[in-house]
Formats: sequence, C-alpha cells, structure tokens
Amino acid sequence: MAKDVVEATPKKKGKVKKLLLVGVAAIALIGAGAGAGIYFGALSAHEARPEDHYPKLVLRSTDDAAPAAEGDDKEAPLKVGTVSVPNDRFKVDPRKYEITYYPINDSFTTNLADGSGFLQVGISLSTFYDGKVINNIKRQAVPIRSVVLMVLAEQDPALLSTSEGKQRLQRQLTAAINDVLREKEGFGGIDNVYFTSLVIQ
Repeated sequence: MAKDVVEATPKKKGKVKKLLLVGVAAIALIGAGAGAGIYFGALSAHEARPEDHYPKLVLRSTDDAAPAAEGDDKEAPLKVGTVSVPNDRFKVDPRKYEITYYPINDSFTTNLADGSGFLQVGISLSTFYDGKVINNIKRQAVPIRSVVLMVLAEQDPALLSTSEGKQRLQRQLTAAINDVLREKEGFGGIDNVYFTSLVIQ
C-alpha cells in the first residue's frame, strides 16, 4: 500500500507540470495576439489618407495679409487658417474663404475653328485653396497650356462676340484646367478663369 502512495505522487507532479506549461503557452498566445492587435491598430491609425494631402481651403482673414502667390517665380506658402475638404468638388462659400488669383504670364494665341482668324487670350486663375494648388499649376504648366490652346481652337468667333459666349468659354477653360490637375495631381481646385485680355481678329 505504501508502494502505491509513492507511485501516485510522481504522476500528480507530471500533471501539474503539463497544466503549468499549457497555461504559460495560453498566456503567451493571448499576449502575442493582443500585442499584434495593438501594433496593427496603431499602424492603421497612422495610415495617410489621400485627403490628408489635398490642398486646404484658406479661411478669410480680416487683416491685410499678403496673397498666397503672385507670378511664376515665388513659391506659394501655406496659410495657417485652413479647412480640410473631402474632395475638390466641395461647395465653397466665397464669403468665408480667401481667394487667390494666379496670372498666367504668357498669352495664348490660336487659330479659330472656322479658320477665319485667330484668337489671343490672356488669363488669370482663381482658387480658394492654399498654395498647394498654385504649386500644382506651376508643376503642370505644360499640359495646362496645351489644354487651354485646344479649348480655344474649338471656339466659334460669332459666339465669342457675346457676353454669354465669353462666360461659356470661362466655364470650359475652368473645367479643362481642373481635369488636367485632377489627372496629374489628384486635385483640381480652380474656381474660375478670368480674362486679362481677349482679342479676336
């Protein structure tokens, strides 16, 4: 009988060791899972979304601040009072935001659609967004110039002699320039195109 008691004791110790090992392994697995969850959760929280890199609307200030950019040789600074937007088709209230005008220095000259003459136009672009849009315009100057010339070449001189025709051309140029910026930079941001000169001959 004493022999039976001696043999039972080592079996109990073996079971305790097995349970202890299983418990440690379970705790290690749970800890590893929790650590991985925290790690991947932190990664996804810091992932950059495309809209984080979009230009931001510039809030209108009451002081006489310098414009965001003038001319081709100055780099456009970012303004402090800005508002993020989900996309470049966001409806802008012009009373709330600063507008920046960016003149295109060289005029555009092209033959008219009917071949009866030529059209020479000078333009300036406007935006309610920060300096990123101006920098995008500078970076994409060649495709913007190309698309403006293509739009101008399609114009009918009879329509351009009317105010409605000129406003229609403004809308066409705005849409064409925004399309180029969206394709090349992922964001348009041009509010309007203004004529600084317009000659039809």
